[in-house]
Amino acid sequence: MGKVWKHFKTITYHRILVARGCFRVGLYRQGLLHDLSKYSPTEFGVGARYYQGNRSPNDAEREDFGFSESWMHHKGRNRHHFEYWLDYSDDPEKKGCMVPVPMPDRYLAEMIMDRIAASRVYKGSAYTDAAPLEYYLRRKDHELIHPDTAQTLERMLRMLAKEGEKATFACIRRELVKKKR
Repeated sequence: MGKVWKHFKTITYHRILVARGCFRVGLYRQGLLHDLSKYSPTEFGVGARYYQGNRSPNDAEREDFGFSESWMHHKGRNRHHFEYWLDYSDDPEKKGCMVPVPMPDRYLAEMIMDRIAASRVYKGSAYTDAAPLEYYLRRKDHELIHPDTAQTLERMLRMLAKEGEKATFACIRRELVKKKR
């Protein structure tokens, strides 16, 4: 089976997993629309070319070129990535600097579903509810994410690792989806 077909199956399976999670917490529209940009020529071509099955093709593209055009395209069109939520500071001491801003709760909830689904896809049968937290903790010191967003994300991922999906999804529905912001 060629890389094109394998990549198509991987991103489609990922989208199905995210949709299931989003539906469980009440984010129906976001579940249906999640990651549609992955089928665009910019993202799909890179994904098929660098497909490996056990990690993001964007990492391999980044190794070849020092950046990932596919990732830049993706993060700029998908609000469930904290990297989307960067803006220029209005603080006089940070004038002209990019700073993270808090993610709206519904996109933070979708990001959690995205992390769970990505961990399930890439870890396969080795997946546990601790996998998304472990991935986050390995990278958190290098990520430009708003402190409030990071705190909520880590709290939810710790709950997932300790209490499982049922309790965590109920909390996400109650605290992030039903809350008006």
